[in-house]
Amino acid sequence: MSCLSGTNSTLFMFILTGIPGLEAEHAWLSIPFSSIYLVALVGNCTILFVIKTDSSLHEPMYYFLSMLALTDLGLSLSTMPTVLKLFWLNSREIGFEACFAQFCFVHFFSFIESSVLLAMSFDRYVAICKPLRYTSILTNARIAMIGLAILGRSAFLPLPLALMLRRLPFHKSRVLSHPYCLHQDLMRLACADTTFNRLYGLVLVSIIMILDPLLIVVSYALIFKTILGIASLKERLKSLNNCLSHIFAVLALYIPMIGLSLVYRFGHHASPLVHVLMANIYLLVPPVLNPIIYSIKTKQIRKGIARVFVLRKM
Repeated sequence: MSCLSGTNSTLFMFILTGIPGLEAEHAWLSIPFSSIYLVALVGNCTILFVIKTDSSLHEPMYYFLSMLALTDLGLSLSTMPTVLKLFWLNSREIGFEACFAQFCFVHFFSFIESSVLLAMSFDRYVAICKPLRYTSILTNARIAMIGLAILGRSAFLPLPLALMLRRLPFHKSRVLSHPYCLHQDLMRLACADTTFNRLYGLVLVSIIMILDPLLIVVSYALIFKTILGIASLKERLKSLNNCLSHIFAVLALYIPMIGLSLVYRFGHHASPLVHVLMANIYLLVPPVLNPIIYSIKTKQIRKGIARVFVLRKM
């Protein structure tokens, strides 16, 4: 099969795929997808607005929560244009440059999401294990340094993958199996040796799915050890409750991520519908659930929402 070089990117028009087997229902499917994106955008913007306008929330924990909300907004906006355009207008074509940019943004924000959750586990460790030194350890300058480290890590680690993918030639048949561009999908269409992409992709998966969760588990092992050493049952429950929002956010990211990875590596005989649904769950669940989780489980956020949106109307 003939190939087109990635250097002639203006010639490329990839074809996006919606939900396999449900193409005739795309107009109806646009309703739940639009609702999901709306909930994600409104929820995360609300979290950011409340933290910005409520001075009592200008603390390290809420700075990290702001980073998480910004990341979830970026993740939602990365896929929303092509998904809704496909469902609303049945517009399936996407240029190579636009597809490449979307792939980069999706992986960039996915890395940031994992990195922010790791930083938040460190925040919970310091808050519970070293409460008297909390403000001296997590100063504004140190939080800014952590934020810059997260951005650097998320930008530079996937960079070799993106650069190598950019140079690959692609088949003239360029039908992608999702309503947005993913590395695995693009790599499948390349008509060249993709050994580097596969091996380096495995390294990135190991970092984001093994190293980061392992460090989070270590943080919580130390946290639970400290909690078990507290004499009062009431204080134990209070300390544990301070971690629940973060634990749920971690589960909301890593369970779909692990499921998607397992489907890609071992579900070769699974229905294409399974692959597409898992990919959508992985990218849509965290941005939707995180603001809901923190609004329900964090008393300060609930009070902040009440102060900003309820008391101002009185």
